[in-house]
Amino acid sequence: MNAIVIYKSKYGSTKAYAQWIAEALSCQAVDVKQIKIDDLKDYDTIVYGGGLYAEVIAGVSFITKNLEKLKDKKLVVYSTGITPLDCRDYYDKLVLEKNFKGDSLSYIKVFNFLGKMILSELSLPHRTAIKALKKLMSGKENPTEMEKLLVELCDADGDFTDRDAIWDLVAYIKN
Repeated sequence: MNAIVIYKSKYGSTKAYAQWIAEALSCQAVDVKQIKIDDLKDYDTIVYGGGLYAEVIAGVSFITKNLEKLKDKKLVVYSTGITPLDCRDYYDKLVLEKNFKGDSLSYIKVFNFLGKMILSELSLPHRTAIKALKKLMSGKENPTEMEKLLVELCDADGDFTDRDAIWDLVAYIKN
């Protein structure tokens, strides 16, 4: 197996997972800014990771826009976010719908991992967006369970990454 792990990370959790996965697969982890699609022709397995921002996997278009060139490879995408894993069914449906069009999921296996959100480390636009989201969702008269969860997540502050979470992804690649 000739694999590579590519990632786009803003706050560090996606990069941490990339490094853990690369170590488990004995391959390299590379920031997406340092690679071009044509650099991937000699790999048979490509793992891409990006953080979730409003259900969009950061930089995943690097894979989805180049699917024709990558169809013959084993493709894995993982996302990192702070939605608790036991609440992911609804959220994952939104993530899949927003990020993968047409039959792209017949070529790509998707995994989700818990990331981190350290409020003091967030950029001004992200802090502002979270405050606006919390205000909007808190003002709803009859919020849904997901809307209540979003309000709670606006106050999440911590590192929820879990190195052991990678093993299902690693097993999928090795089989």
